[in-house]
Amino acid sequence: MKPFLFIFLLANLGVAWAMTSSSNCAVFGVGVLGTSLCRQILDAYPEAKVTGITKTTNRHEEILNHVGGTHNGRFHLCTSDQVNQRYENVVFCAPPSGFEDYAGAVKDVIDNVWSGPENGGVFIFTSSGGIYGAGNRQSITEDSPVADPKDNPRVARLIGAEEVVRAAGGCCLRLAGLYNLQRGPHNFWLTSGKAVSGGPDGIINMLHYDDAAGACVAALKADPEKIRGKNFLISDGHPLSRKQICEAALQASVYQACNLPEFLGNDDSLSNLGKVYDGTFSNQELQWKPEYESMFSYFRQYQ
Repeated sequence: MKPFLFIFLLANLGVAWAMTSSSNCAVFGVGVLGTSLCRQILDAYPEAKVTGITKTTNRHEEILNHVGGTHNGRFHLCTSDQVNQRYENVVFCAPPSGFEDYAGAVKDVIDNVWSGPENGGVFIFTSSGGIYGAGNRQSITEDSPVADPKDNPRVARLIGAEEVVRAAGGCCLRLAGLYNLQRGPHNFWLTSGKAVSGGPDGIINMLHYDDAAGACVAALKADPEKIRGKNFLISDGHPLSRKQICEAALQASVYQACNLPEFLGNDDSLSNLGKVYDGTFSNQELQWKPEYESMFSYFRQYQ
């Protein structure tokens, strides 16, 4: 069979190479990241329908206000026990903290919410770069070994969830530390009045919430066959020390009354200086780059 005829037949059978304007999509977990993601999907796909799935209805009004816009009935919210259909594309971005059995929760969504890879869509799991553990400033890529799950329960939950996702044909986006104006380590360090347990020079890789959502949208746009079963490492590419993170945030007027905190840690030890994420492969594969080059460039706009 000629290649162009094969592609034509697949299209008429309803198999999509990537999410299209007529696709449907579910976002499981609609916190700060999920809310931004719902908004960006609706903006990127003028005809697509998006369903946000939450545990309760407690924040539904707030979510609707943040998604904003007049989406002509294309955005719908429901609780996890109200889901009554399957979706071509599903993004799971609920954190481990809300589940006793995180891998089981992810598998339940794969089995009961996603229509599966045979329908051309994709399942995206937002994991964490924390899966690599502590380090001594070595460079980390998508293929670097993860930390020993026996040493860290959180890492163990992430590893278990990722294994479920890849086995089902989904992909994992390992995200750097997330932040916005008032969420992230900078906010606690500058406003809590407490000393920072780590040293000033320890490295942390960061990523704005909106950029994390943008990377998910890029994965939805990608050829599903090219991203199935793969890990992607997502950061802004400008890792900062703890002190630099505070200095970046101090540019914003909201933190003008704050001072640099005291750092109690000793960075003379090379065992916990952090790791430097190299997401070059992921950026190329997903055709994605962050809107905010670094925390310094982000906070500068709030001077």
